[in-house]
Amino acid sequence: MQRTLFKFIYKLSSFFGRPIYERYLYNEVKRGKVPKHIGIILDGNRRYAIEKGKEPWWGHYRGAEKLKETLEWCLELGIRNVTVYAFSTENSGRSKKEVENLFKLFIEKLKEASEDERIHRNKVRIKIFGKREYLPNDLKEAIKEAEEKTKDYSNYLLGICLLYGGRQEIVDAVKRIALSVKQGRIEPEEISEKVIEENLYTQGMPDPDLIIRTSGEERLSNFLLWQSAYSELYFCETYFPEFRKIDFLRAIRDYQRRKRRFGK
Repeated sequence: MQRTLFKFIYKLSSFFGRPIYERYLYNEVKRGKVPKHIGIILDGNRRYAIEKGKEPWWGHYRGAEKLKETLEWCLELGIRNVTVYAFSTENSGRSKKEVENLFKLFIEKLKEASEDERIHRNKVRIKIFGKREYLPNDLKEAIKEAEEKTKDYSNYLLGICLLYGGRQEIVDAVKRIALSVKQGRIEPEEISEKVIEENLYTQGMPDPDLIIRTSGEERLSNFLLWQSAYSELYFCETYFPEFRKIDFLRAIRDYQRRKRRFGK
């Protein structure tokens, strides 16, 4: 019932004055301080496909196209760091056919990104976070190509979490630090938050100011657990393939209206 009502409101807002309201929101957001880094949990692709009577991977393809659009909105606002949750360690437990189709999608889109004129014109660096050693070789090659072709760019950074888990990231960081202690390169009392951050997958990136999750779920689901300690969270009812610029701008406006005290 709630989702039916939401869809009705969604269609109504799309029919009446959407460009006017969108411009109003955009102008309001542009007057405020935009986040330096946002994280996006791309949720709802499968449910969107099922409701349309399609196979799950059809929803993932629609989500991939929506991501291109969302990244354009980020460029438009000057948001310099974006990290998206594309495939978690838990997602690997889905059906073999769905996982295979997802991997094909990642290969296709990474190759597109490697050649995308917008990526090179805006000097967007692409970095992949996760347990890439367990990914198929053709996907690893696509990752290597995308990272290699953009490695010297520094205007913007696009992080893509593939076979990623926040807990596993922390475990891997602890293992690297433990090895450094064992080898005598660092003393136990020298271990600090800074040392841990330097051993995370996302080393060198600022922590996300804002994390957006679509589809109505309200949890982080193992996404950037260390980095999100002081992130603002925004949950949106729409499935990601239906995510609109209005939804995006509302999330940024909501972030701007919050008072970030960091415990002070």
